[in-house]
Amino acid sequence: MHGMSLDSGHSPRKRPVADSEGWSIEDSAALYGLDRWGDPYFSINGRGHISVQPQGDRGGSLDLLDLVSELKSRNLGLPLLIRFDDILEDRLERLHGAFERAIAQYSYQGRYQGVFPVKCNQQRHVVEELVSCGHRWNFGLEAGSKAELLIALSLLDDPEALLICNGYKDRLYIETAILARRLGRQPVVVIEQPDEVDRIIEASKNLGAAPYIGVRAKLSSRSTGRWGSSVGDKAKFGLSIPELLATVERLREHNLLQDLRLLHFHIGSQINDIAVLKDALQEAGQIYVELIRLGAPMGFLDVGGGLGIDYDGSRTASAASTNYSLQNYANDVVATVRECCEPNGVAVPTLVSESGRAIASHFSLLVFDVLGSSTLPASIPNATGDEPLTVRNLRDTLATIQELSTTAEAQLVRLQEAWNDALKFKQDALAAFRLGYMGLPDRATAEQLTWACADAIAKRLPKDQAIPEELSALSKALAGTYYANLSIFRSAPDTWAIDQLFPVVPIQQLDQRPTRLANLADLTCDSDGRLDRFIGDGQPKHLLELHDLKDNNPYLIGLFLSGAYQEVMGNLHNLFGTTNAVHIRLSPGGSYRIDHVVRGDTNADVLEAMEHDPRALLERLRVAAEAAINNGQLRIDESRRLLDHLESSLHQTTYLQD
Repeated sequence: MHGMSLDSGHSPRKRPVADSEGWSIEDSAALYGLDRWGDPYFSINGRGHISVQPQGDRGGSLDLLDLVSELKSRNLGLPLLIRFDDILEDRLERLHGAFERAIAQYSYQGRYQGVFPVKCNQQRHVVEELVSCGHRWNFGLEAGSKAELLIALSLLDDPEALLICNGYKDRLYIETAILARRLGRQPVVVIEQPDEVDRIIEASKNLGAAPYIGVRAKLSSRSTGRWGSSVGDKAKFGLSIPELLATVERLREHNLLQDLRLLHFHIGSQINDIAVLKDALQEAGQIYVELIRLGAPMGFLDVGGGLGIDYDGSRTASAASTNYSLQNYANDVVATVRECCEPNGVAVPTLVSESGRAIASHFSLLVFDVLGSSTLPASIPNATGDEPLTVRNLRDTLATIQELSTTAEAQLVRLQEAWNDALKFKQDALAAFRLGYMGLPDRATAEQLTWACADAIAKRLPKDQAIPEELSALSKALAGTYYANLSIFRSAPDTWAIDQLFPVVPIQQLDQRPTRLANLADLTCDSDGRLDRFIGDGQPKHLLELHDLKDNNPYLIGLFLSGAYQEVMGNLHNLFGTTNAVHIRLSPGGSYRIDHVVRGDTNADVLEAMEHDPRALLERLRVAAEAAINNGQLRIDESRRLLDHLESSLHQTTYLQD
């Protein structure tokens, strides 16, 4: 028990509901932060269910529990990824609306033209939807690899839209971009490494044409947040100022300077502090002015990605939040760039951003069911007449704790003494068991009584005093585990890899008081397959308030704001594959339509991904079954049933079925 910690203010594992104290959906909204991170897309309706408003403030809502039930009746089992394309379109509208308002407010003589980084979510229907919805703004795409470039070229048919080409580039990558320009596209090859200059020069000579060229600058401005260390002098991509000047001269020597049109910089994903963006913009703005003075025509300033979202609703400069709004961001970009250009007599550039997280996060959520739960054995066993002394001592200690008032303020010392006694008696019982003086039933009784002492102490801890670490850790130690039908390595890898926080909320019973504290364990055999960090009131908490499970009543939980990166970065840990996914659009009259259904991986799919041939696997098992029949170990009907089960399993999802 030593060394454990728990967020201050955590409630005990089991919280009784006082008759005089009710519970409302407003209480749940505050508890889970829905009134902060959920606005304007998620709320709680009068039935105590999560309500989804896919078009934001424009009206229309769907009961999430009813939606999931109807989708399950269409043979779309859980876990289920639900993508609301209306939210995707609304995010695009909000982004462009913010920049349009900022451009008008600051009398900016240029325009905004965004691109979506394909790496954020490469799913075909997602990219198609963004291209379609973004057509009215000439919204483009950003590619960071040859495969992403192929996706972008095949889907982006707007001749005014930008195709920003980032990442490592070989000759074929550059030649593809040059030829795409002849197709009427606007690919911009961004020079991010000094050796890319020579490849661009060579490819341009071979094809007799050049691409639109951009340069990425390494800024001295520092960033903050989880990715703050990825920028600066040691950044993976970008040119230092000496390299930037050398690049300009190399392009001039080979008559390519007239094709240098864009300056790019990037100061990290999920920028949490607006101040670092202002510093970077000032530096980049001056570099842009100097490139104009050096003879480059320019015309575009790409501020990169980094536009953050408020995962926990705290509106702070923490890793899970931001201390600015979307409008703050747009205002600072527009105002700062104008302040750099106009005093120098330089025409302001078209502003470009590569916002991915801010566009895609909200539109996708994962719904999964809880399979069961476990708690520590804290029930009080009945006494027997011949119990060992250590067990009787534990019963006496428990009785002493139960006699203490739950309201007395001067009892903290007595609670600490009682817990010390309980731990001592538990160790005595364990020593007796090791030496053979105590049987297994008595040892089990000793453990139950120890945890019963812990439960009784946790219920009596004062709420307005500093609690010793050892006692404050009891609530966490007593918490249960809810077993979830998902793989976090597949569906929420950032929770494991970088401790990313996502809102995790029951989608039902939100008009009832949650009575349990628990973490969530997934289906994998990995001890890291666990959700044990949840959004709190500005600080993460390690336990989530949940409801008691009821027999034959599904308990469904949603993981929200997961549309960015999670769907494309997940792996096949324990061979759990992709989940079923469905694209939903609101219809007139308050109903909805299903635009696309994307079936999740079957067991056969994931086996083939690991280079196993499902047919060969079945054949090997068939041969083994025939041998067992011949040896009398297996009946023919049993063999048929076994092979039928195996063949059926190959065509089923990798997740547990009803």
